[in-house]
Amino acid sequence: MTVAKIRLYVDHPLGQGQTIPLSRDQAHYLFNVMRLGPGDAVLVFNGRDGEWRADVAEAGKRAGVLIADEHTRPLLPPPDLWLMFAPIKKARTDFIVEKAAEMGAARILPVQTDFTNAERIRRDRLQAHAVEAAEQCGGTFVPEVAELQRLDRLLDGWDPARRILFADEALAGAGQGLSAAEPGPWAILIGPEGGFSPAERARLAAMPCVNAISLGPRVLRADTAAVAALTLWQLALGDWSGAAS
Repeated sequence: MTVAKIRLYVDHPLGQGQTIPLSRDQAHYLFNVMRLGPGDAVLVFNGRDGEWRADVAEAGKRAGVLIADEHTRPLLPPPDLWLMFAPIKKARTDFIVEKAAEMGAARILPVQTDFTNAERIRRDRLQAHAVEAAEQCGGTFVPEVAELQRLDRLLDGWDPARRILFADEALAGAGQGLSAAEPGPWAILIGPEGGFSPAERARLAAMPCVNAISLGPRVLRADTAAVAALTLWQLALGDWSGAAS
């Protein structure tokens, strides 16, 4: 039995003996880049059925087929945590999505704030980054990356049962944290490079489900703030702490 060293996300049901057709890009990666051939093993997951060891049954330049052979890991869903962030420069936006997928966000929501510079995103490209992050970090779940939407419209229909962790740069050094917070559905909100507008601050302050916190004595860049907030929440309420709901 060959050792499987490559992990691949597939949009296909998985089960014992299940055949898994490969896309052209997947076939190119496995057979032309990684030089796999018939009989070699790959670890596959689809975000629903856990991780499976699959063997290469057919290997072509533009297509191929795997056959699922052994269930190697169960599905490990993340805590019920969303990450809302204002898109910034392309490479740093990619970084935020990748780290959110690695660190256990269940859903990623780009939001247009009053001071957001980016007016559009490539959702398909960001979703591909989330898939790649899950492949590389050993995850069995891939968070959905939503389409860009305006923050005010998102808040219009907000379910108050989902609390919002508002990373407020105005509180830098204030020392407010998550010590008294309760587990449950949460969302983290990270602002743009220019911060939030007075109108956005007033609206968030008026929402009972919003918890504004400091991320330390220094104002962090947006991508650093996303990682810091995810870390704090996971340690206090998530599956790093054992407190996830």
